[in-house]
Amino acid sequence: MTESRSARRYRFGVFEADASTGELRRQGIRVRLNAQPFQVLLMLLDRAGEVLSREDISSALWSDGTFVDFDHGVNSAMNRIREALGDTANSPRYVETLARRGYRFVAPVQKIEEEPASDSTHPADPSHISLEERIKSSGFLATPEELPATPHATVVTLFVLLQLMYLGFYVGALANLGEIEDLLSPLPRAGLIFYGLIGTAAVLIPARAFVLCAVLLRAPGISGKFLRLWPFLLVADVLWALSPFLLLHHINTGVALACMALLVYSPFAQRSLVLMGAGQQQLKSDAP
Repeated sequence: MTESRSARRYRFGVFEADASTGELRRQGIRVRLNAQPFQVLLMLLDRAGEVLSREDISSALWSDGTFVDFDHGVNSAMNRIREALGDTANSPRYVETLARRGYRFVAPVQKIEEEPASDSTHPADPSHISLEERIKSSGFLATPEELPATPHATVVTLFVLLQLMYLGFYVGALANLGEIEDLLSPLPRAGLIFYGLIGTAAVLIPARAFVLCAVLLRAPGISGKFLRLWPFLLVADVLWALSPFLLLHHINTGVALACMALLVYSPFAQRSLVLMGAGQQQLKSDAP
């Protein structure tokens, strides 16, 4: 790897690869990719649109005289790159395979040169800081590095159970509209609240079904899609955290309040489970 290349960052789609740190990130969230596949990815990005032969990859990864199964090593590296990018060989969005020729990076790539450090001691203008950067800098939301390593099956099971819980709330509310209307009738603007409940349930049922099916089927890129959808689900989930109060005919106010407190945490739990690998292919250990 040359000196100039190690000082570059590459941006493509929702991804960014930093050659200086050896990190691949998707919308600011680190994606696991080992050193050799990452090195191959940098070669593809540096020569985007050009054909990179298997011989070029082999000579860059393994010096002359190294005894290794080159074909297996290259295939393994390309598979891991595609897995990290949510890409497929049959329908490539990023890496295209050219039979008997090699590989080509087909998505647009922006090469970002490192800017020299500024000597200014003045803090950055807060108006130029994005909302996402403010949330991350606050430390309020967990990062992938802060989350525990948990078995993939456990993560997926917990995520699926949360989606089924919400689907149960929506369907249960729609199945008891008469009782809920009576419960809401003493409130001001009861009609607005009632029809708002129906509308949000009708919208959120297909949204939850989409997320549930995408995670169970491990749809490519579902983690990034969920994280883009998450701010909207956060608002809806916080509103639906009030749903235990719709059961006041059956439970007391204290129980409803306790359930509401747990439901307020639920959207943050969903986000953490996605960062822990819900919806992604289960990573296998590296071959020696």
